[in-house]
Amino acid sequence: MTEYRSSGDRDDTSLPETGSVEIVEPEEAIDLVEDIAQGVAEPADAADSPILVVLDIDGTILLEDETLSPGIVEAVKDARAAGNEVMLATGRSWEGTRGILRALDISPEYVVCSNGAVVLQRVDAADVHYERVHTETFDATTVLTLLREHLPDAHYLVELPTGERMYTQYLEDWNLLAAHRVPFEELTRHPVCRVVVVSPDHDERDFLTLVEDIGLNQVSYAIGWTAWLDIAPQGVDKGTALEIVRTWLGITPERVLVIGDGRNDVGMFRWALEHGGRAIAMAQGPDEVREAAGEITSSVEEGGVAAILRDLPRGR
Repeated sequence: MTEYRSSGDRDDTSLPETGSVEIVEPEEAIDLVEDIAQGVAEPADAADSPILVVLDIDGTILLEDETLSPGIVEAVKDARAAGNEVMLATGRSWEGTRGILRALDISPEYVVCSNGAVVLQRVDAADVHYERVHTETFDATTVLTLLREHLPDAHYLVELPTGERMYTQYLEDWNLLAAHRVPFEELTRHPVCRVVVVSPDHDERDFLTLVEDIGLNQVSYAIGWTAWLDIAPQGVDKGTALEIVRTWLGITPERVLVIGDGRNDVGMFRWALEHGGRAIAMAQGPDEVREAAGEITSSVEEGGVAAILRDLPRGR
């Protein structure tokens, strides 16, 4: 993590004594001015400002059986008590996210859902009531048509910018609260925030091959840890949404920590690292996900997130 240094921490020999004049070479003068400027630009309490802690859900704070990772509730509580902002950024819809906030007993100012296509803001913490304040959409007609040609028996779901969801066939893994079953053709009649495709007869490798074969290059996609394809508008991922949130919260880029385990977390890893923050992958994540992160923690079964949060410095 970036270190912050106040002017009081500088070596006193870098400045002339009070009331004296020191003549230096031009190059040394430039260094001296930059050193002074750095001391002004980086206040002494910068490292005491809150950290924006961003957690993925599935495979990061939740095990595959939907139970919580060991120690996560207590670790989140301690991180918040230390003055830090703890929030969620997930591929899930809001309906599948709300209960996780309750389980963690948190009500952050913002929540990122649908892999960055939806940002919600808190309205009522007690009721866990949030409203959409930013959405991204795209015309999924071409994508859905291509996918159906190759996966005619797959299960399809789309999410509209209002939060309404429409699906073609029931799937036990989906939270279908307030969702509506419709004919496939209905899915293409409205701009959508995301498309979810699950084909029980295909595994992750099949999906990766399919993506390459049909050239899904006009949209952003991620393959979930239970082998489904999640498609968002082009150029949209968790990182793009989190930059909006970070700006609204007024937290500096260096004070960002993101943790995740899947391919849909690579975008936020890249965003955090490019701006001087931290990106941490869960140990059980795919090779390319762990390689994209700056650090690796232990697995979700071993309480990897709790271990990281316990080591956080205190905020303001």
